[in-house]
Amino acid sequence: MALNIKPLADRVVVEPLPAETQTASGLYIPDTAQEKQQKGKVVAVGPGKKDEPLTVKPGDTVLYGKYSGSELKFDGTDYMIMREDDILAII
Repeated sequence: MALNIKPLADRVVVEPLPAETQTASGLYIPDTAQEKQQKGKVVAVGPGKKDEPLTVKPGDTVLYGKYSGSELKFDGTDYMIMREDDILAII
């Protein structure tokens, strides 16, 4: 199913990846102690600004700041919409 959201200018729509449920040592993290994920997959990008094309493209996995963007729920799925400047790295 294609996403029917078209971001404007330098905005990017990111689908956050699921939160970690287990530590590296094997301990399970309860739902109440899980932190908000800061990693996600780009699902839509805007056209960019004049003379500034966007670096990210749909399908890229990115890291973004803890308080970046705005949360959005569309067709039962959670998304984040943010400026490309809020993205820290492509991984």
